[in-house]
Amino acid sequence: MKRIPLAVFLLICCLPAQAEYVRGTGGMVASRSDLASKVGSSILMKGGNAIDAAVATGFALAVTYPSAGNLGGGGFMVLSRPDGEVLTLDFREKAPEAAHRDMFLDSDGNVDRQLARASRQSSGVPGTVAGLLEALNKYGTMTPAEVIAPAISLAEEGFKLNEDIALQFRGQFNNFRKYPASLAKFSNDGTLYSAGDLWQQPSLARTLKAVAENGRDGFYKGGIADLIVADMVANDGLITHQDLQDYEPVWRAPIHGTYRGYEIWSMPPPSSGGVLLVQMLNMLEPFDLGQLGYGKVETVHLMIEAQRRAYADRAQHLGDPDFADIPSQRLIQKEYALQRFANFDSEVAGDSADITAGNWVNESPDTTHYSVIDYEGNAVAITTTLNSSYGNKIVVEGAGFLLNNEMDDFSSKPNTANIYGLIGREANEIQPGKRMLSSMTPTVVTKDNQPVLITGSPGGATIINTVLQVVINVIDHEMTIEEAVTSPRLHHQWQPDAVRYETGAFSDDVRAQLEAMGHKNLNGSRFPIGDANSIYIGEGYFEGVSDPRNVGGAAGF
Repeated sequence: MKRIPLAVFLLICCLPAQAEYVRGTGGMVASRSDLASKVGSSILMKGGNAIDAAVATGFALAVTYPSAGNLGGGGFMVLSRPDGEVLTLDFREKAPEAAHRDMFLDSDGNVDRQLARASRQSSGVPGTVAGLLEALNKYGTMTPAEVIAPAISLAEEGFKLNEDIALQFRGQFNNFRKYPASLAKFSNDGTLYSAGDLWQQPSLARTLKAVAENGRDGFYKGGIADLIVADMVANDGLITHQDLQDYEPVWRAPIHGTYRGYEIWSMPPPSSGGVLLVQMLNMLEPFDLGQLGYGKVETVHLMIEAQRRAYADRAQHLGDPDFADIPSQRLIQKEYALQRFANFDSEVAGDSADITAGNWVNESPDTTHYSVIDYEGNAVAITTTLNSSYGNKIVVEGAGFLLNNEMDDFSSKPNTANIYGLIGREANEIQPGKRMLSSMTPTVVTKDNQPVLITGSPGGATIINTVLQVVINVIDHEMTIEEAVTSPRLHHQWQPDAVRYETGAFSDDVRAQLEAMGHKNLNGSRFPIGDANSIYIGEGYFEGVSDPRNVGGAAGF
């Protein structure tokens, strides 16, 4: 294995936690929560498969990692089966039927950010419960009651808060106390929780029991649905009983690409992740990144320019394929990548003002990711979200879970950035029943029909570039999975024309060379980029790692 620079290991000292590395032969789970990972691993040890374990982990995250683990949000799943079949499940939130294109514009035609991000109107119809149960029903081996039981126990009996979660509660306290149900859930009778305190969630336990007993009807119909709709009616929200009953997840054909003999499998629209990941890999494939070297000016320059072009295409072309003609297959053609990179200059930075979306002739924020593998070779990559950290901060009275604020992921106004600075246009405008564009990029890399790498990340606009760098680190730089996940990252997204990077991503000398080439606004940041809880699959063994940028856990046997 090639070794990464000393700066990478110096960076670890500054990260909030050490990467948790686990090696096993029977199965593996890596997630943002050590408790949730242990739940998934326990399901594997009981004879469940990776789908059972992934669903159990997902419900456990709704209890143990409330800023992004959820019942009130949505997400995406990539599933690689032992026979080589790869499927993707879209359980992204949908706009309620009462939604409309200009719903977040004020009288002057400007986007009302409070309405778009911090109101009941900011909530899309949740998809997580339906999505997890759909995957379990089709490919799992256990019942909903069996896989949800650990989450119910964690909610009902409680668990001791670690410092990470207690600090999150402290940071969000002023937001929570605006809403009685949120204050009741996230405070101890109005006072702040501390690390080591027992945190119990009786309302959430009741909701989980309803789902365990009645499946999707326990959430989308009956008492829980009544609570959601009552909250909406009382607070000018849009979600109705009909919206909840009509929600269905969708199985979609995966985005499939190749890179140096490996197969890349990721999410199609309404996620932009798979398209951009394969597009950037196609742009980079003609260059020997391994020979150029990690963190070297040539490598960094190539990555920035690939990111610049791909994110410009995202703004113009991507949205919900059920509502617009999305040219996914054209965007991931290797010929198209060559066309997009035709104006690449090895010595001069591109200017985002001059880079627009590509054309052809005829045919020419807070989220969480977890990875699971079982002994049979079922590989699952799941990324779920509430959008902002803790969504719109509003807990449904009596139901114990947070609402999402995913409606802000639509393009409320053309060429106007959302909370993550991402620009969208007509393909992603608000329409009733439409799924909003996402950057989530759950990904499985295979070779000879066998999984090699399972990865993904939260991070809003940075998600896709995080996954790109984990893949490149493993394939091009021949890093171990621990090195690949730990290595410092960089991010560029076309607009704004700036490069964000972690300490150690490249040296001061490389930075000076990049500036001399014309790269603008190189912003070193102490804030981490991504949280890539990943699994590497070797010959007869699995290696799981939780990203050291956050507290998490890997569990296997």
